Amino acid sequence: MRKWSALLIFCACSSTLAFAQSAEISVSGGVSRFSGHYATAGGGDNTPIDFTNGFRLAIRFAWNQGRLFSHEVGYGYSRSHLHYQGNPVQDITPMSMHQGLYDFLINATPEGSRVRPFACGGVQFTSFYPPGASTYYGSVTKFGINYGAGIKVKLTPIWGIRADFRQYAMPRPDFGFANNSGWMRQSEITAGFAFLF
Repeated sequence: MRKWSALLIFCACSSTLAFAQSAEISVSGGVSRFSGHYATAGGGDNTPIDFTNGFRLAIRFAWNQGRLFSHEVGYGYSRSHLHYQGNPVQDITPMSMHQGLYDFLINATPEGSRVRPFACGGVQFTSFYPPGASTYYGSVTKFGINYGAGIKVKLTPIWGIRADFRQYAMPRPDFGFANNSGWMRQSEITAGFAFLF
């Protein structure tokens, strides 16, 4: 009986070791930047209205598939303002953005490497929440694509750091302004810590 118990414990430990560092959970923070004009004021006023740059928080769960490929799902929160570029320049209203995303990663070095640069691409949804909007009313959700690159560095067997650059492309949300059709781009520059397992 002891032999079978020892064999069972050995197999469990071996499978745990084989699975070690095949996944990670990370928390990052940084900046969110928007490019191009979002809309114009309308009513004969062609003054541009833009999304201002703001901060971004991101939580990601990644798992490896093979030596060089990974999958990643995540959540991102960004804070911005709608910015009237007239005279005087003024912030019209604050804007919160919640994103859910999936990305496929191609890593430059195999699983287990201390340094892993990567390129990625995938899809996301972005929910825009102006002031007074609730989870069920007042938000606008748009689906889009994203792509980017980054680097992961393993500091210890269970801790690491990472840096990401991503660009998200999505249709512009409609909040009643003029000339707000087409797509908009949001760039993310973040860095953070990762727990490896």
